[in-house]
Amino acid sequence: MTQQKLRAQSMTQRLILWLTGAAVSFWLIAACLGVSVMKDEFDEFFDGSLQETAERLMPLVLDDLQRREGPTSPKHIQREVEDMDDEYLVYQARDASGKILIRSHDAPEKPFEAPLKRGFWKNDAYQFYTARAADNTVFVQVADALENRTEAVTEGGMALFLPVLILIPVSVLLIWLIVRRTLAPVDDLRKAIEEKDGGNMAPVPSGMLPRELRSIARSVNHLLTRLQSALDAEREFAANSAHELRTPIAGALAQTQMLIAELDGPKMRRAQQIEISLVSLGHTAEKLLQLARAEAGIGAGSEHVDLASVLELVVTDFEHSDPASSRLRFHRQAGAVLEGSYSVDAFAIVLRNLIENAMSHGRKDEAVDVRLEKGGVVRIVNGAAALSPGELISIRKRFGRGATTSAGSGLGLSIAERLLQQMNVGLEVLSPATDRDEGFEVVLRFPSIADAA
Repeated sequence: MTQQKLRAQSMTQRLILWLTGAAVSFWLIAACLGVSVMKDEFDEFFDGSLQETAERLMPLVLDDLQRREGPTSPKHIQREVEDMDDEYLVYQARDASGKILIRSHDAPEKPFEAPLKRGFWKNDAYQFYTARAADNTVFVQVADALENRTEAVTEGGMALFLPVLILIPVSVLLIWLIVRRTLAPVDDLRKAIEEKDGGNMAPVPSGMLPRELRSIARSVNHLLTRLQSALDAEREFAANSAHELRTPIAGALAQTQMLIAELDGPKMRRAQQIEISLVSLGHTAEKLLQLARAEAGIGAGSEHVDLASVLELVVTDFEHSDPASSRLRFHRQAGAVLEGSYSVDAFAIVLRNLIENAMSHGRKDEAVDVRLEKGGVVRIVNGAAALSPGELISIRKRFGRGATTSAGSGLGLSIAERLLQQMNVGLEVLSPATDRDEGFEVVLRFPSIADAA
């Protein structure tokens, strides 16, 4: 499950996450190393200051002690300004016995724990440095509070880490922009491949692609070429087969009809059955020819045409050729237009198939309504029992006929849907029909006309 989620993630998201994580990790490691080096440098600096202070205090303390008259008593150095902050460094001057001779303002009254031995010494609270006189009679001990060093390191570390926190969102944005810009050719290649179907087998442009993607584009173009050849051969076979079948089927049908005229009784009924089969075979051959044309991509049109006149012409042709044309009713809403860059042949094939389906599968005693409405909407409605959702899906499949006893090949709706896809026209199949409890309705929506309206 986890692997499937990782595969489903966007390449851009994964690159942003990994690059941001790597950059932040390196920054944090660098900041930690910087804090470590800074701590060592601070310790060295503070220790140097501590030693220098003690060594410079020694001659001053000796001079002060030499000027004293009478018995020496501990001297407490007072501040002139009492509201000053605490001293960073405190010191005590002690004799060889450990007695305090001089102490700074903030130095404790008790002697330091540090031994009277020249050099550094440390406890939990202070870092000490002890300087001694040449005759080992006076010792000056200077103490530096460790919390001062901790505060300095903390503030220095914050100065390193806070910019990292600010740079994280900035780096995410920059990485996102860089990754998006870098992977833009991948997205362009993906979109170009997605556009390929049976009606668009043009080669994928590869001249502007990066070197890493050109081999993919070349492989896709080789595949498209082979696929185009296979589709062309299949369409040519279907078209030639359907075209070549029409002539012998028409001849056989004519001979059968002549034979029916010469026969009577049971033999005539058998000949009539042959006639019905030949008519059905001719109808199937015609549908196969239309399907081959649809697969060849005839739906794309570049000339501006008036499809409303084509609609009226197809309806008129049905009224003249179909004995059941009295059921067909055409309604054109006032102000409704149907114009645009479409294929007249493809639209005529779509209408013939949809109207034939409505006439064949609709109730014989109910009218078939063909309506042209404003906004580029064409509706074809016939009477029928309401279909279930499963039946609606079934009849949209190629050779899908549903629960019907009417003659047909199950290709009409499939041919219409294929051509409408090429024309960029929406197709809806509704049952029951709009504002009815039953019936069957096919709705064509022309988006460009709807936008213009």
